[in-house]
Amino acid sequence: MRIGLIAGDPGHPVLAAAAALLVERGHEVSAVPPAGPVDVLADVYLLKARTPRALALARELEGRGAPVVNSAAATELCQDRVRMAELARAAGLPFAATVDAGRLGELTAAAGPFVVKSRHSRRHDLVARVDGPARLRELAEVWAEEPVVTQSFVPGTGWDQKLWVVDGQVFAARRRSELASGPGEPGRAADWEPPAERAALALRVGEVFGLDVYGVDLLDGPAEPVIVDVNAFPGVRGRPGAPEALAALAERVAVRRGAAERVAVG
Repeated sequence: MRIGLIAGDPGHPVLAAAAALLVERGHEVSAVPPAGPVDVLADVYLLKARTPRALALARELEGRGAPVVNSAAATELCQDRVRMAELARAAGLPFAATVDAGRLGELTAAAGPFVVKSRHSRRHDLVARVDGPARLRELAEVWAEEPVVTQSFVPGTGWDQKLWVVDGQVFAARRRSELASGPGEPGRAADWEPPAERAALALRVGEVFGLDVYGVDLLDGPAEPVIVDVNAFPGVRGRPGAPEALAALAERVAVRRGAAERVAVG
């Protein structure tokens, strides 16, 4: 079978490890530049890149009958934090209240603390805690024209709960929040086994958003966990078993496409 990787960096650890497994099993794996073109269709494409060109290519490939994981529509949805929050809350998911705040330079300081984020999720986007007007002015010096959303600050425990799902398998870790105050090195990771109800919540997110490979960021709210972000095809770095799950997903989708084609021909 032929597997295409639509990625800005095909050498990303989880992609590279999954690709190596697929090659060992006799499959042909090739990197596809996010801008294309693609002459001969693969049996399945893994969409890691999220640039406008990559999404346009994914939509073109889907239109030509090739399966793409995750779909272009699901990937694009997870880039808009307003649409993301609206869909999640409509489905009954405990997503943080998210407000479209226009451009950051137009934002007036409300009673803090609160969190301001780029409306459009991407690498190196804005995610910052605002405690008052001085911090807001500081951010505006760099991000004045950035479309942003605001979310209420959830103190939690100071640790972000990161859950990643690959084809129904849940992987998890805790990371010291960059927005937390107090001791602890921001970004420091710790192994974590999520309670069953949090793993079930992560799986429900995939059903609502139509995702096969994704990440869910959780915080401990006063009464229940709060979802603060959903990411299509995250890195899933350092999680044993993730490359194997990704390789198995690619094989399963490719086999399903081949079976559908045989039925159509027959």
